[in-house]
Amino acid sequence: MLTVEFTIEPFVAGAPGAHVTAAVAAVESHGVKVEFGPFGSSFSVALVLLPSVIADLMKAAYDNGATYVSVSVGSTGEKS
Repeated sequence: MLTVEFTIEPFVAGAPGAHVTAAVAAVESHGVKVEFGPFGSSFSVALVLLPSVIADLMKAAYDNGATYVSVSVGSTGEKS
């Protein structure tokens, strides 16, 4: 399993816009639960799903007005 942390800008405290909510919905459409945070969010995903989940996250974010998306991926140590 891999842990993905992501941040989508523009950032508006307490009011995530469509660029954020659509990206979270895109990830969750894969059956992946997103831990939504105030400055960034994260989820765990199997390696086999990673490319499609990240692609859908990016597409949804930029289609809805994102100006910058930061993604960090690390191993959880669990087998996918």
